[in-house]
Amino acid sequence: MDARVSELFGSGNNGHGSGSQGVASNGKPGNSYGVAPKKACVKNNKKSKARFSRTFKPSNNTPYLPPEAEEGNIEYKLKLVNPTQYRFEHLATQMKWRLQEGRGEAVYQIGVEDNGMLVGLSEEDMRASLKTLHKLAEKVGADITVLRQREVDYDSDEPRKIAEVLIRKVPDDQQFLDLRVAVLGNVDSGKSTLLGVLTQGELDNGRGRARLNLFRHLHEIQTGRTSSISFEILGFNSKGEVVNYSESRTAEEICESASKMITFIDLAGHHKYLKTTIFGLTSYCPDFAMLVVSANTGIAGTTREHLGLAMALKVPIFIVISKVDLCTRATVERTVRQLERVLKQPGCNKVPMVVGSTDDAVTAAQQFAQSPNITPIFTLSSVSGESLDLLKVFFNIIPPLSNSKEQEELMQQLTEFQVDEIYTVPEVGTVVGGTLYSGICREGDHLVVGPTDSGQFHKLTIGSIQRNRSACRVLRAGQAATLALGNFDRSLLRKGMVMVSPEMDPTICWMFEAEIVLLFHAKTFHKGFQVTVHIGNVRQTATVEAVYGKEELRTGEKAVVLFKFIKHPEYLKVGAKVLFREGVTKGIGHVTKLQPIAQYQPSQSEDDEA
Repeated sequence: MDARVSELFGSGNNGHGSGSQGVASNGKPGNSYGVAPKKACVKNNKKSKARFSRTFKPSNNTPYLPPEAEEGNIEYKLKLVNPTQYRFEHLATQMKWRLQEGRGEAVYQIGVEDNGMLVGLSEEDMRASLKTLHKLAEKVGADITVLRQREVDYDSDEPRKIAEVLIRKVPDDQQFLDLRVAVLGNVDSGKSTLLGVLTQGELDNGRGRARLNLFRHLHEIQTGRTSSISFEILGFNSKGEVVNYSESRTAEEICESASKMITFIDLAGHHKYLKTTIFGLTSYCPDFAMLVVSANTGIAGTTREHLGLAMALKVPIFIVISKVDLCTRATVERTVRQLERVLKQPGCNKVPMVVGSTDDAVTAAQQFAQSPNITPIFTLSSVSGESLDLLKVFFNIIPPLSNSKEQEELMQQLTEFQVDEIYTVPEVGTVVGGTLYSGICREGDHLVVGPTDSGQFHKLTIGSIQRNRSACRVLRAGQAATLALGNFDRSLLRKGMVMVSPEMDPTICWMFEAEIVLLFHAKTFHKGFQVTVHIGNVRQTATVEAVYGKEELRTGEKAVVLFKFIKHPEYLKVGAKVLFREGVTKGIGHVTKLQPIAQYQPSQSEDDEA
């Protein structure tokens, strides 16, 4: 895929693709339930291509779902009518397991056999099964919401139904479920306005009133352009209702009443601020990316570049077409078709799925989480509020990508906190913002921060911790927060540093090797070339010291390259994703080898330059 992503970055691409590379589904988009797992995909590949085409309309009653998986948060139940006490206890244990697998969320399909056959239940049995499910949820301390019910034809005179139920329980050791969504798109596509409408609960007036609360600087308010990274929160309570700043709520009140929190990372659309956007994507580790496209301008400016960045960093992406109130239906459809063409071309290899109803939104959320190739497309307006509810349904249902096992493994490692932002707060002192990559962080913990220009680490103590603007005692792997460091000298800190456990022996290096793919370059890429390198929260200019096996690189070529930082050494890990740029030159890859600082001592002149 990496070589083909270059088509999105290249200047000469006109956006015409070569058709879908189909992913198997058990129904047309918006019809019914989940995407078949990869094994089933191979069998149904030919059928799936037909099903995703616009002309073929399958019957409304899909006979099968993919067979139930042992792992994951989806459970099939034929019926739950009057279980014995022993069976009830077993079902409660099973529900706890499914909730743990989904990190606090599980989906139950009622009226479905374990092999995926949609049998359906009579009205009476369905009522009894849902009543049992309520009791089970009460026992484990969860809440349930019926997402949808539909009838199935199954050789029976009386109507038979199947139901899909969302069960949510905030894990005991957490305040709420947390998902991070990066917001991408061209300048003036309506990113900040959409976030303003979602988080404030009030529609826009058509002249940008909704976005004013998101801006951090005066020049942003004056120009209407985001130039810095800002964070906004949208909560959902256990019943799936939206909790936001409407009704004069504070951030603390939202955190208290929400069981699921979506943190939006509002990034800049203008090409001038591309380095800020890349930094937001690489350092804040978003779970998903939302690409906002204006219906009246279509794919323009940095849209294609942002799509390419998200794909290069393997961030699952969905698309929102905004400003549909400004255009005719034909213009909106033309923009949808234009996006479908780009998504289907070989560089992307995605399956677009236009969301037009609540049923579609539920299907989209589940298929999107199961298959990285599915790309939901929403068409909405921040002024008229058209289809905004569908996006909220999608956010409410979408599950976290990593499972509980992965998070537990990260939490058992030593503490590592990536520093992304540094502030000085009156009466608090120095505050750093960032993401806890691994381990657990508590108030009063003793950590070391670095590396400095000379490769040293300084000791510090964590004062207080805040997540989403409310106090928090314990921080777990994968969570973003701000940490107060008391009277620690701010001048010793910079973006790109890490705060790690004193037991860790961090590898600090000036030079590192990376296997790269050159996505786009006007001339040739050779020794001595300088590029800005992004690796996680590290952003620094580096010089190409050597290109192994080749004299020079051209667009689309692969090689192992030795880079050397020009300003100060950095903390890196083997396998970390590398993204570099310089003017129109762009490339991606991963770190293959580090040359720790002990093996490489800079000369006196280099020290002076640094």
